[in-house]
Amino acid sequence: MLDRCIINELQNIVGPENVATERQDLLCYSYDATQMEFIPDAVVYPADSEEVSRILRLANSERIPVFPRGAGSGFTGGSLPRGGGVVLVTTRMDKILRIDADNLIAEVEPGVVTEDFQIAVEKIGLFYPPDPASLKFSTLGGNVAECAGGPRAVKYGVTKDYVMGLELVLPTGEIIRTGGETAKGVVGYDLTKLVCGSEGTLGVITKIIFRLLPLPEAKKTILAIFDSIDGAAYAVSAIIKAKVIPTTLEFMDHATLQCVDRRFNLGLPEEGKAVLIIEVDGDKELIEKQAGLIHGLITPFGLVQFRVARDAAESEQLWKVRRLVSPSLRDINPTKYNEDIVVPRSKVPDIIHHIENIRKRYDIPILNFGHAGDGNIHVNVMIDRDIPGMDEKAHEAIREIFQTAIDLGGTMSGEHGIGLSKAPYIPLELSPDQINAMRAIKKALDPNNILNPGKIFPME
Repeated sequence: MLDRCIINELQNIVGPENVATERQDLLCYSYDATQMEFIPDAVVYPADSEEVSRILRLANSERIPVFPRGAGSGFTGGSLPRGGGVVLVTTRMDKILRIDADNLIAEVEPGVVTEDFQIAVEKIGLFYPPDPASLKFSTLGGNVAECAGGPRAVKYGVTKDYVMGLELVLPTGEIIRTGGETAKGVVGYDLTKLVCGSEGTLGVITKIIFRLLPLPEAKKTILAIFDSIDGAAYAVSAIIKAKVIPTTLEFMDHATLQCVDRRFNLGLPEEGKAVLIIEVDGDKELIEKQAGLIHGLITPFGLVQFRVARDAAESEQLWKVRRLVSPSLRDINPTKYNEDIVVPRSKVPDIIHHIENIRKRYDIPILNFGHAGDGNIHVNVMIDRDIPGMDEKAHEAIREIFQTAIDLGGTMSGEHGIGLSKAPYIPLELSPDQINAMRAIKKALDPNNILNPGKIFPME
């Protein structure tokens, strides 16, 4: 529990109406998209960097843990207040400060919802590509903190590829700016890239400068169904080898397709064992040629069905197969562990076969879908905690899946981060020297370990 004097100080900083201490309010900030829950002692809603600075100076002086939070849509517990403390919510800082069409940049506050930003820039013919699945509610500050990806990453990259500069409040309260508005700049260390993906452990983001692109003229969506997962994976390689870089290359395995079709009766062909959703964008004439080229490239790999959307409505219909995955999964079991491993594109068939062997050995449902174009597989381990021993089996299976991805030259997390849930596994991928170097950076910026403590690094 926080001392009443501390609560009064917080109220003096942000106003009494922007400090929550009642249990029913605290519960709203005790969880994210994981199954974990930790109740904070207080929730504060600052309006600007100066208020954030004063909060952190107070917290550092009093050794109070502070947990930055956007929309709370993370999959690894990265914003959860384990051990209690103050949750610092950035949603009041929700302004698009400017969009500069001459220089193709925009400056925003961290509480802007991702989709709202995309819509705003597209209205003036510009484009912000990163598109995490949570874009309708996730905020840009959280996207930067987690270095969010999404389906369009295969062509356009991830969030860090668009962050040019930041305003950041350090754990000890200093307000600094990193990067800037120019395409080039090599003065000092690249603190901007360091903060991207740091999961709120090095500072609180209060402003972001993004790089923008011209909006593509048109896009075309393709649904391709194959008679095997190997065929779908070889099709991905064939497309990339032919120097066609789609906007998206999403895939779903047979178990996922069965799950969706059983619930929503989409009429998918029985011989279909894997699906690719392929989208290309750019010049109208070019994408027509690309669609025809893709058809020719992938036909030899057991293609069962090939459908090209004629308009936006048909495109939405084809994407429906992918969007219905999440609401279908819990028909199998009520609890989901959603992991996001990455392997080199050519290793996608290998990792899928390894996961299938792990599934059989542990006798536990595992469904796979994700971003085949960049080798990012969402592995969904479905369990029922009422069945004795099932949760333990799930964790053992997850450890094996992580180790297999690493052995294949990949990583155990592509876009979800580490947070709390993956911290115990981080020694599988990082050496003690790597971890110590990262701890040294954390210690230098946060000497009293008050900002999002317990995240990323395994507990000592």
